[in-house]
Amino acid sequence: MTEQVETSAPAERKAPQLFTMDEERAAYREMLLIRRFEEKAGQMYGMGLIAGFCHLYIGQEAVVVGVKLASREGDQFITGYRDHGHMLACGLEPRAVMAELTGRRGGVSKGKGGSMHMFSPQKNFFGGHGIVGAPAPLGAGLAFANNYRRQDRVSLTFFGDGAANQGQVYESFNMAELWRLPVVFIVENNRYAMGTSVARSSAQSDFAKRGVAFNIPGVQIDGMDVRAVREAAAEAMEWCRSGKGPYLIEAQTYRYRGHSMSDPAKYRSKEEVTRMREEHDPIEQVRVRMLAGGLGEDELKKIDADIRKVVAEAADFASQDREPDPSELWTDVLA
Repeated sequence: MTEQVETSAPAERKAPQLFTMDEERAAYREMLLIRRFEEKAGQMYGMGLIAGFCHLYIGQEAVVVGVKLASREGDQFITGYRDHGHMLACGLEPRAVMAELTGRRGGVSKGKGGSMHMFSPQKNFFGGHGIVGAPAPLGAGLAFANNYRRQDRVSLTFFGDGAANQGQVYESFNMAELWRLPVVFIVENNRYAMGTSVARSSAQSDFAKRGVAFNIPGVQIDGMDVRAVREAAAEAMEWCRSGKGPYLIEAQTYRYRGHSMSDPAKYRSKEEVTRMREEHDPIEQVRVRMLAGGLGEDELKKIDADIRKVVAEAADFASQDREPDPSELWTDVLA
């Protein structure tokens, strides 16, 4: 028996600000890069080139891309284990991310982190964390450090609807509001916590209200519309930068694949997934707007071809690069 969840857009806010054609093109390219990268990662997992857990971001691309478009240089990103898209949005090289997935020395974490535990302070990406709910206290910690150092930075802290029920999240909310920390908590509500719908796992399924007890303002948005995400993220970051403390965003999104590569996702119907793809796909929305704005189909095909080439080269590198030297077992270890 499959579960069915409400897959309509959230309650309407004012229409998001229009993108210029250059902004549409940038959003399209970034989201398509994530989509093609994740499709290739899924193929490589099936070939046995990627081991362990692997959680794909297909369908959720508009969330991290929209937030990135609203961010400034120096703002920090931290998320859970569905993290490949966040790394790419932060500007990490696709070949370094893919090589990390295959456990090679050219990976962003030298082949020792794998899918769930990548990290790049140079790109202000602070993980990739396998512990459910861990990004909340860690993201609040980043915000505390920003305040302590008097740096004009915002901690952009992502976690899922399932993680939103973890106790450490609410401890983090409390401390973040007490200390007026510049952190935006972003709940990527993809409708299913592992395999359980929000209707069965969350007593309060409006996650934007989860901060009310701590006086944290929240907003629920259409996480499949990159324009809506960018606009809400910009408002949230301005709130944080003005010294008012944390802000909460619930981005209602949807993952097309299972929770992980080992999940057949039998808890939902094929019709539900098809409806979301046909009616709400974040990349298709941008594509339709660009075509309506006069961009030719040939240019869109060229963008796709360029991205496929980048992803193919990343896959080749990740397949041929050497494995880490055994001596790497003793590096980057804290005692």
